[in-house]
Amino acid sequence: MKRNRRISAVAVLALAALVTGTGAGFAATTTPSATPVATHAFDTAPATATATAPPRSFQGTLPAPTGPYAAGEDVIHLTDASRPDPWVPSSGPRQLTVTMVYPAVPGTGTPAPYMTLAEAAGSIQHRKLPASSGVTPQNLSSVTTHAFDGARPQRGKYPLVVLSPAYEDPRMVLTSLATDLASHGYVVALVGHTFEDSGETLANGQTPPCAICDDPARLDFDSVAASRALDVSFVIDQLTHGNTAWRLAHLIDKHEIGMAGHSLGGAAAAATMIADPRVLAGVNMDGAFHPAPMPGQINRPFLMLGAAANHPAGGDDTTWGQTWAALGGYKKWLTVAGADHFSFSDLDLLLEEAGFPTPPLSPERGVVITREYVTAFFDQTLKGIHSPLLDGPSPNNPEVLFQY
Repeated sequence: MKRNRRISAVAVLALAALVTGTGAGFAATTTPSATPVATHAFDTAPATATATAPPRSFQGTLPAPTGPYAAGEDVIHLTDASRPDPWVPSSGPRQLTVTMVYPAVPGTGTPAPYMTLAEAAGSIQHRKLPASSGVTPQNLSSVTTHAFDGARPQRGKYPLVVLSPAYEDPRMVLTSLATDLASHGYVVALVGHTFEDSGETLANGQTPPCAICDDPARLDFDSVAASRALDVSFVIDQLTHGNTAWRLAHLIDKHEIGMAGHSLGGAAAAATMIADPRVLAGVNMDGAFHPAPMPGQINRPFLMLGAAANHPAGGDDTTWGQTWAALGGYKKWLTVAGADHFSFSDLDLLLEEAGFPTPPLSPERGVVITREYVTAFFDQTLKGIHSPLLDGPSPNNPEVLFQY
């Protein structure tokens, strides 16, 4: 059952309540409902927060990565000639835009933009941000990412981690996690799921808007998660068979592959693991499962990391309880006190930098916690490096609750 979730009394004034049952972040009415009734948390924030304030000048900066390597970045475009686009068949074969982030030599390359101008314009339009917010395509696209185009790669081979964003969110909102993983010795593929968000700039230069966002109450999210699993398996195929898809594919250890996703992207991580045995470890960040796996379908490591208000053990998101019981491998169920649905992506941090209310957990802490626990999980499951962080509660992270 989908349900409303409150952030805090102050944040509700600007962001409304959030539901995560669909795997996406939605602004909702205050009347409990089985379905989301609006679009995204950004939708109502600017109008309320800036109604009487002077125009702002937004300058966004993501936290610097914490590992020993720099983060290099390439954007690649892939076409699956064997599969028509599931949402707009008239557009032809399925086209995907993927940001590759990799361990790089510090001091090489040029600063990478957060997104293209067209992607930024699409995001602003989709979120209904007014001019008074101070957020423009120019300054949104130029958010400081700490990733570098054309940076010289570090030598060696590294595990591949695929990242999938929330429904309606473009791939870039997981950039802070991607750059940190790369700095700790991972190649990261940030997958943009075309026609499922505010816009991904394709190889032909077009940036099509969302084709399935108008009526989420009627959308079959099981089908969307399954479609994303096909996207991800195709991306893995392209990245592990030679280097024609990406010039640096030789960096990938094709025997060590993991996947993490936020919201619906987390459901897609589970769906991908069920369909593709190459994915050895998965993470769902604050998303319901679509559908919950059945016993025996996932016997590999899986991390469930969510907001404490959304996913307590014994709570009313039954998909987490069903999934926990079905998982057969190494597994952890962690929740974060004071977090909201967007604490696990870049969105709360960007909201804060734009002057809007945020949840009780500071966005900076949300980024730190997400990075530390996701990296620790992949270190343990893909690299075989034991992390005490996963053994139990930590005094350095008192917000993180071990449900099981």
